[in-house]
Amino acid sequence: MDVAELSRLQFALTALYHFLFVPLTLGLSVLLAIMESVYVMTGLRVWRDMTIFWGILFGINFAMGVATGITMEFQFGTNWSYYSQYVGDVFGAPLAIEGLMAFFLEATFIGLFFFGWDRLSKPGHLAVTWCVALGSNFSALWILVANAWMQNPVGSRFNPDTIRMEVTDFMAVLFNPVAQSKFVHTVAAGYVTGAIFVLAIGAWYLLKGRHRAFARRSMTVAASFGLASALSVVVLGDESGYVTTENQKVKLAAMEGLWRAEPPPAAFTIFGIPDPERRETRYAIQAPWMLGLIATRSLTTVIPGIYELVDAAKTRIGRGVEAYGAMRSLTSAEPSSDMRKTIEERQGDLGYALLLRRYTDEPAKATPEQIERAAWDTIPNVPVIFWSFRVMVALGFYFIALFAVMFYVSSRRAFERRRWLLRLAFWSLPLPWIAAELGWIVAEYGRQPWIIEGVLPTFLAASPIPAANVWLSLVGFFIFYSALLVVDLFLMAKYVRLGPAETWEIPDLATRQAPPGGVALDDVAHG
Repeated sequence: MDVAELSRLQFALTALYHFLFVPLTLGLSVLLAIMESVYVMTGLRVWRDMTIFWGILFGINFAMGVATGITMEFQFGTNWSYYSQYVGDVFGAPLAIEGLMAFFLEATFIGLFFFGWDRLSKPGHLAVTWCVALGSNFSALWILVANAWMQNPVGSRFNPDTIRMEVTDFMAVLFNPVAQSKFVHTVAAGYVTGAIFVLAIGAWYLLKGRHRAFARRSMTVAASFGLASALSVVVLGDESGYVTTENQKVKLAAMEGLWRAEPPPAAFTIFGIPDPERRETRYAIQAPWMLGLIATRSLTTVIPGIYELVDAAKTRIGRGVEAYGAMRSLTSAEPSSDMRKTIEERQGDLGYALLLRRYTDEPAKATPEQIERAAWDTIPNVPVIFWSFRVMVALGFYFIALFAVMFYVSSRRAFERRRWLLRLAFWSLPLPWIAAELGWIVAEYGRQPWIIEGVLPTFLAASPIPAANVWLSLVGFFIFYSALLVVDLFLMAKYVRLGPAETWEIPDLATRQAPPGGVALDDVAHG
């Protein structure tokens, strides 16, 4: 593996670890705000205890997310220095705003959340909790704005004098349609993760006969919030698919195993086995018209297949070679207006010429065979994207069914009479993380070979450092992150086993008495 592949592997590893904590942070932050709102409105102590208990688990998860997230940003400088030099003017702005605006807001109010219970009024502490939730969502917004620009680089242009991408319209970057669809879809998926987490642990308490009032209330909130969130994920996922059709046609073709364009409206492949060697999807089971309606919202729009997209890539490579040649001329001769005009007209295709750098140092002298190979390089690993997408979608519909049943059972106050359902909810605990990681694979692995879609190939963006250095840091990250994951799981399991009363009412452990002015949680649980 070369330096670029090792750097990709390292970033994928750190991103996958980090994304274990992000969805739960998003989901629990809003659930905490909802629970404390009920406490402020009703004055029932059980809702306060619920907020405190789930807040402790939120704090553990948040700390781990910070520890794993900071190293990701450092990698832009250590492993992806040319990327940082080439697009840092654009990509760095949203990340800086995220740190200054969202992360500081979230981190500050988290301190007030934990240490302000006896120092702030009820409405004041509730405002703090909502600010924590707001900060978590703002943090996701700015990170996804930066990521969406990598998927759809709007509001920027290539400057041939500095050989960098520069911002021309920051509002276009901010209101990138990919950013909007990714934000709402990702945040809704995080809400589902938080709801499943609360639902599963509440089910475990009921199965064990512990903290029944606490568990029932927690599960009721999780079921209703989770049902709305799961439905939103599906609806917003449809919008995300439509945006993908507009901006990332190759990714859509890979997700559907669509090798050749079909007469509109295209059918949706429910099941099939993509065969990259034969370049076809075998044993396909299709639903007529569905893909055309979902992806284009029309009955007449043609969705291009992989073969058509490869042909389009060849054309763009040819135009990009002209821009690349003009760029080389600018550095070796007196700049002319014709050269600059060529660069201006062809700069949108310059990245396609850079794909040839994998096969030749002189893209202008590339052979037809090299152009053919470079064009096919624009197609990601179809089987991986195809199956990741389908498993993710299947889990999404499973969550809707689970939350719908749980919502119905909660309305009948019949949780404890459905022990099989409690077991199902408990064993569903890891599923939202699987769905989230698969979604990350579809989004990020699905745009390869680009680190910036159509602008900069991934293999050119890596730092010129020895491969041994990357191996060393890769192994170190794997060991360190694995240790953090073990610590996180240990702490989570420890506080879940202790239960809500024990985690907060430490001075009362010996006597199990109620704290001053309150009712012991066990007393509430047992009537």
